[in-house]
Amino acid sequence: MELITLLLTIFVVVSFIGWFVRWLLAVIKRKKLMNPGFINLPFIPVYGIAAVIVYLAFSRSTNMYMTFFGAGLMLTILHYLSSMLFERIFRYKWKDYSKKPLNINGYMSAWEPFLYGGVSMIMVAYGFDLIKMLCGLLPTWVMLIIVGSITALIILDSFVTVIMLIRLSKNLKKMKNISSLLNNNLSDKSDEELAEEYERRALKSTHFRRRLVNAFPNMQSANYEKQFADLKAKIIKIRAKNNETYENRIEDPDARPFAYGLSLTKLFWLFFLGSVAGTFIETIFALVVDGKLEIRTAFVVGPFIPVYGGGAVAITLCLYKLYKTNDLIIYIASAIIGATFEYFCSYFQEMTSGTVSWDYSDQPFNIDGRTSLMYALMWGVLGLAWLRYIYPPISRLIEKIPKNKGRVLTIILVIVISIDGAISIGAIYRKAQRDVGNPPMTIVGEWLDNTFKDDYMEFLYPHMQTTALDKKDK
Repeated sequence: MELITLLLTIFVVVSFIGWFVRWLLAVIKRKKLMNPGFINLPFIPVYGIAAVIVYLAFSRSTNMYMTFFGAGLMLTILHYLSSMLFERIFRYKWKDYSKKPLNINGYMSAWEPFLYGGVSMIMVAYGFDLIKMLCGLLPTWVMLIIVGSITALIILDSFVTVIMLIRLSKNLKKMKNISSLLNNNLSDKSDEELAEEYERRALKSTHFRRRLVNAFPNMQSANYEKQFADLKAKIIKIRAKNNETYENRIEDPDARPFAYGLSLTKLFWLFFLGSVAGTFIETIFALVVDGKLEIRTAFVVGPFIPVYGGGAVAITLCLYKLYKTNDLIIYIASAIIGATFEYFCSYFQEMTSGTVSWDYSDQPFNIDGRTSLMYALMWGVLGLAWLRYIYPPISRLIEKIPKNKGRVLTIILVIVISIDGAISIGAIYRKAQRDVGNPPMTIVGEWLDNTFKDDYMEFLYPHMQTTALDKKDK
């Protein structure tokens, strides 16, 4: 069971990392957020499969040259065969390398084997050990349930995507038949009726088709080149029109306001405003529910709770284009996203500082005390309200900031929050060390102890617990 758990973990982790790298490169190159993967979930399964193959074949190898050339050759063959089979089965080519020098039948470029070999060496030398360490953080059965569930979702998503791709081919075939009838006058219908039917087919677009065109602008259809080009043009037009109902669409780059669209600048401001709003939400919650005034914050200076800011960013990124979806779907998705984000924030805090700021162990249906069903339901309410009623006016308000002043203010806030966050992590860490009787070892540690004393830290973090101290007491 341990080997299966490890292989599934390698598959899930590398699939996500591959997706994230592709996403980051796409953001840098195209300057907009998009899902660059084949499936809807943030995973690229082919990377995970490649990593599992490399682990099974080379994890015990001590010869890095053999790993470099062997893995490079093996993954090159995998890439070539998967690209060729995909085109033969579905008649689509995701990317055409035929115009690049030293390409291999247009399926890949000559430099990719070297990339595969280099990445494989890094994975064998360091990556797989880190993933094994990750597996050791939780009991094997818990880790197996987590990675097994994610793998099942990836398989289901891949299955649905393939079905949608087949349906896309059928739709393109019908468009081609209509075009043939129109050009050869072989139908009893008038030209206007055929043209309208062709238009309806082009406009008959699902979420997958829209995302496909956005993620793979260079994708080609071997049998339906013209029809696919028409469909892409219609989808781009539909997407622009749909976005106008949620946010203003401005084509002229010079006329665009500050933090236009869902840019990185906009996301930072959402994080900043969400972090500030989180402090007020927590303070009011303590006053209403607990009947006492507590200044609940996460940073030692300033009213910032990054969990709320990060939650706002995560929900916006995941659900931004689903604003027309049913409220129940948005509510459930927000609950899952918020609870998951809250869990990992608690986990990150404990791993970096040895403390936790909240513990839901006494609540029913909690997960390791880091999140619970009740708070997931609250995240659902916040996510639904955010997407429906809060984000659009907040977005427009941010865009009203003058461009030059906005850029300067953004840089200042990034610096301030980064420094504040670093100091806060250090102060919390030193508080945990003081609780177990460990003196400061550096000048920075002494400054943190003298500046952020116990009474001040207890005022800011009344519910924070030192896990290291708990373990020592046990």
